Amino acid sequence: MRLDVLCIGHASYDLIFSVPHHPGPDEKCTATAFTACGGGPAANAAVTVARLGGKAAFIGYLGRDLHGQAHLEELVRDGVDTTFVCRGEAPTPLSAVLVKPNGKRTLVNYRAAQPLLPEAVKWSDWNVQAVLVDGHEPEVSCFFLPQLRGAGSITVLDAGSLHEGTRRLMFEVDYLVASRKFAAQWLGRDDPQRALQELGAKSPTVVITLGEEGLIWQRRGERGVLPAFPVTAVDTTGAGDVFHGAFAFALAEGRGWFEVLRFASAAAALCCTKLGARPGIPTRPEVEAFLAKRSI
Repeated sequence: MRLDVLCIGHASYDLIFSVPHHPGPDEKCTATAFTACGGGPAANAAVTVARLGGKAAFIGYLGRDLHGQAHLEELVRDGVDTTFVCRGEAPTPLSAVLVKPNGKRTLVNYRAAQPLLPEAVKWSDWNVQAVLVDGHEPEVSCFFLPQLRGAGSITVLDAGSLHEGTRRLMFEVDYLVASRKFAAQWLGRDDPQRALQELGAKSPTVVITLGEEGLIWQRRGERGVLPAFPVTAVDTTGAGDVFHGAFAFALAEGRGWFEVLRFASAAAALCCTKLGARPGIPTRPEVEAFLAKRSI
């Protein structure tokens, strides 16, 4: 069976509160809006691929609890293949997200489940155009990634922060797509250009996303910059996840390099215009209509 993008990694259930300001010590704060939905970098990326018209599957963990069932049903409704989702008795990871009026957010995540082992995944021989890993399931990712890469799959790492999984995978992929946070943690200081140079010496293609400042990239000896699309941000939660999902899908479709970057950037920008990562994930017509009105 053919897949455009296989996403391996973290799934959570998000409780998202809009707050008038960041609460201080011992302060009680009343939320002005609330939503609850599935989340997690790889899971959000899989939904992104599906909403953009691609065939996506997700490998990750969900508990046999109400949050896990709700998230699984969301994935199914969006058309994500859940054949490889692993269920267990440990609770589904939860995230509490506080969103400020400027769209910036603070997130607290709780995960009790241990990382999956490869034998937990009932894998079959699928034709995978691209595989996206977020490092949160390191054993499964390190097991499947070399096999898929050897079979011709395009490999992408969502390097949101520096931890065991991203450290192990960062130089094992075709495309290292890192946040500014990851780049600073790896380099030891906040210097994206220097990080790009040093990462680019070890990886075929590096992209460092800089939020509202856009992104920088290095590929095959060339370097470049792409500004962010200006939008009125309601909630930046999940924008990076959407960027990575759209990026991997655009590669799977065989788009040109600059088109890949613009497509992923547009999808991420649109995600910021709604409360909650999952509700904000755009469809393909929405992204195409958005790009048709922009010149960058």
